[in-house]
Amino acid sequence: MMERDVRLFYEEVGTPIGPLTILKNSCGVIRVDFGSVIELTEKHQVWSQRYYNGQLITEDQSSLHGVKQQLIEYFEGIRDTFTVPCLFYGTEFQKKVWDAMEKGIPFGTTKTYKQIAEYIGKPKAVRAVGGAINKNPLAIIVPCHRVIGAGGSLVGYYGGLEKKKQLLIHEKAPVSL
Repeated sequence: MMERDVRLFYEEVGTPIGPLTILKNSCGVIRVDFGSVIELTEKHQVWSQRYYNGQLITEDQSSLHGVKQQLIEYFEGIRDTFTVPCLFYGTEFQKKVWDAMEKGIPFGTTKTYKQIAEYIGKPKAVRAVGGAINKNPLAIIVPCHRVIGAGGSLVGYYGGLEKKKQLLIHEKAPVSL
């Protein structure tokens, strides 16, 4: 799914849970990752090679102002949904899971991996759902932090369980912390 003649931009934003790095193209946000630009350089180069034929990713604060502002508002408690256009790069199954999280888990609520599997019509695919969630390219915006274990416990989060816990506390989500 390589796109030609598309420029890629990044910006880093400081948050209460550490830096987030945002990637965007001319159509929308394509990644929000935990970590600084420097920490993520290699990961983003590999990703760009896979989907954009190695397109150079350049800093551009002006084109990322909208998403950066929405993330700041989220952490300030002003915003509970995101309205920036986003693009998903992954398998069809992964896209279904990410879409289910984005549309099916409102702010301040949680769902289990099994509930997500049922939501997408694949009730026996709980482990596959977990794998797709682990590859979520849009941290915070696609709220994989709202997915919890069957007993209400915090399990698996590529940003680390401490970040997941902080995000759920921020949202006042009912969960066993």
